[in-house]
Amino acid sequence: MLNVSEIQTIDHDVVVVGAGGAGLRAAIECSARKLSTGVVSKSLLGKAHTVMAEGGMAAAMGNVDARDNWKVHFRDTMRGGKFLNDWRMAELHAKQAPARVQELEEWGAVFDRTRDGLISQRNFGGHRYPRLAHVGDRTGLELIRTLQDHGVHSGISFHMECTGLEILKDGERVAGLLAYWRETGRFVIFRCKAVILATGGGGKAWPVTSNSWEYTGDGVAMAYNAGAELMDLEFTQFHPTGMVWPLSVRGILVTEGVRGDGGVLKNNKGERFMFNYISERFAPETADTVEEADRWLKGDKTARRPPELLTRDEVARAITAEVKAGRGSPHGGVFLDIASRLPAETIKRKLPSMYHQFMELAEVDITKEPMEVGPTLHYFMGGIRVDPDSQMSLVPGLFGAGECTAGMHGANRLGGNSLSDLVVFGKLAGEGAAAYVGQLAASPRVQESQIAAAVRAATDILNREQGANPYVLHEKLQETMGKGVGIVRVKEELETALAEIAELKKEAETLKAPGASQYNPGWHEALAMRSLLVTAEAVARSALMREESRGAHTRLDHPGESKEWVSFNCVVKRGPDGDMQIEKRPKRPGAPGLVAIANAKIEDLESGKVGADVQ
Repeated sequence: MLNVSEIQTIDHDVVVVGAGGAGLRAAIECSARKLSTGVVSKSLLGKAHTVMAEGGMAAAMGNVDARDNWKVHFRDTMRGGKFLNDWRMAELHAKQAPARVQELEEWGAVFDRTRDGLISQRNFGGHRYPRLAHVGDRTGLELIRTLQDHGVHSGISFHMECTGLEILKDGERVAGLLAYWRETGRFVIFRCKAVILATGGGGKAWPVTSNSWEYTGDGVAMAYNAGAELMDLEFTQFHPTGMVWPLSVRGILVTEGVRGDGGVLKNNKGERFMFNYISERFAPETADTVEEADRWLKGDKTARRPPELLTRDEVARAITAEVKAGRGSPHGGVFLDIASRLPAETIKRKLPSMYHQFMELAEVDITKEPMEVGPTLHYFMGGIRVDPDSQMSLVPGLFGAGECTAGMHGANRLGGNSLSDLVVFGKLAGEGAAAYVGQLAASPRVQESQIAAAVRAATDILNREQGANPYVLHEKLQETMGKGVGIVRVKEELETALAEIAELKKEAETLKAPGASQYNPGWHEALAMRSLLVTAEAVARSALMREESRGAHTRLDHPGESKEWVSFNCVVKRGPDGDMQIEKRPKRPGAPGLVAIANAKIEDLESGKVGADVQ
């Protein structure tokens, strides 16, 4: 019989799960408020997926174009998200992002500079002005380096190569986290008063993804199993430009910074096809000739921006359409050309990571020839439903930050908003957790029965003589999601995907990983499958419920946006019998001043005719 008292136990006030940008910023905030803070990371410190964010972090600092301000950034974010964003979250983000960038600079981040010595900012899709503070095309790496350097001197305890399994509760409130050490397979109990989930998305449920191995939906699944609500999971962003060849690198991200610095998309006829895919909503602000687009890139403030810098959903759908029409590249993508646009030395200076990535992985010199690119599953706009100001879920003491939460990005995230999202809402989650801990009258107590049940469920995988292979099950799930819940969707395929997921869930009950718990990657894969199946089912059910096409969610059987659906979110929750339930929930209304700013013509906003009374 399991003796829970013999399991290693570590005490903290707050435990942060995830050591990416959001998790580190939340931990720094908690520690600064004199809380004992622990960070649990699935891999080694410095290996978080945040390092894959290349182009920059969006903040309306106005360093390159003085016309930029938080209201224009807010307007761009709402329009990019097709007005499904949480109004308050988009407001907080636009207002606070500049301060978070400046804070990073104070902590040692080395940003690229303008000639005047200010933090340089580049163009990016969906942003009206140059807004992305950047470090070449390695901005995420610099963000992580800076936060780590600051965090390790802040009294934070780091628990690396440790995977969270289950949120522990005392009644309805959080009491801790059950996890296990990946190296030894030993379990560990983290007793705490609050948990902040910063675990990212679940892109590994798809066959072609820019996401690393850690992205298995752990935070989404743990929150769901603990009783939190999930929201907006139908909105899975396919970044338009991932590598497509060779197969060994399929899906690896090609930064939007290539297009921001002048790169153009071409089909196999050499045509800049994006001019044929300008939607009515973006037409007033998008150049419709090559000459005007090029003038904009050269800094002409009277010109409109190139169609290559439309929002990611628009560009991804256009690429997919070109490939389906037979105008794609030899390996099923399109061509991204920067070689004919900039001198070789400029490309190497501005895009050093991209140059080395293609040269070393694909033997392509991007200073001499175009890249082959295509859509890759990149980002979850949906996740845990949280309060905008505190970032707390419905479960008292359970908070979220970053990609594993919902609301900030609506139906589609603008490039660059993810990095500023991490630090803005990481800080707010830290503040929220500190406030929650400060008002607790007594410390919660972990329940031994819950721990014992969770440990048995995990070790059963090791004790079966026969059962399903976790790697094969993962391949089946990826095939199901790629085929039925991809970049375009229809009812019949979604229903088929849900039926297949139901069969995979039954198969998962018999998962087997041979060997002991030490050094056992098969066991890790089997445990990750439990999170992936919860996440995949939530995405498919949400996609089936939303009968319209909005942002990153495209239904061929329901083309176009519906006025009705802009007022509703799809909310997923765990039923009393453990079954997954989904409901259509009215969206939180926005303050009248914010609604006016989001709907304003840009000239009225810039002149102060609209939004002057909103601070």
